[in-house]
Amino acid sequence: MDARKKATFGAGCFWGVEEAFRKVEGVIDTEAGFMGGAGDNPGYMDVRTGETGHAEVVQIVFDPSRVSYQDLLEVFWDIHDPTTPDRQGPDVGTQYRSAIFYHDQEQRGVAETSKRAVDASGRFPGKIVTEISPASIFWRAEEYHQRYFERRREE
Repeated sequence: MDARKKATFGAGCFWGVEEAFRKVEGVIDTEAGFMGGAGDNPGYMDVRTGETGHAEVVQIVFDPSRVSYQDLLEVFWDIHDPTTPDRQGPDVGTQYRSAIFYHDQEQRGVAETSKRAVDASGRFPGKIVTEISPASIFWRAEEYHQRYFERRREE
């Protein structure tokens, strides 16, 4: 039986998000892409306009016997500012929104509980604005976006 599961997160530009999750033990694979908008097969040039409604996301395949979904959420909270609507650092637009796209009701519950706990903890100075939505079609980004920083180090 294949015990692998998927998780999908939007936390700003997908290059750094993908690199952060690739370092997590128990993460089997990552892909940069787009989710949560309208239209089929959007490319980066479409999404960057902000007009498609898609978020830049990283889809993760993980082994839940080695890393929990809650652990992945902790990484998610650590790598971005979930209090800035449609913005991460210099990147501005709906495509850079903070988003958790859940793949089943268990993930939804864990994500909602985690968001409430982090919000109540005072860990961030503002209110968390992270969207929690059901996963929709994942559109893989162009090849040059995959493992972007890893490839740059190799060149």
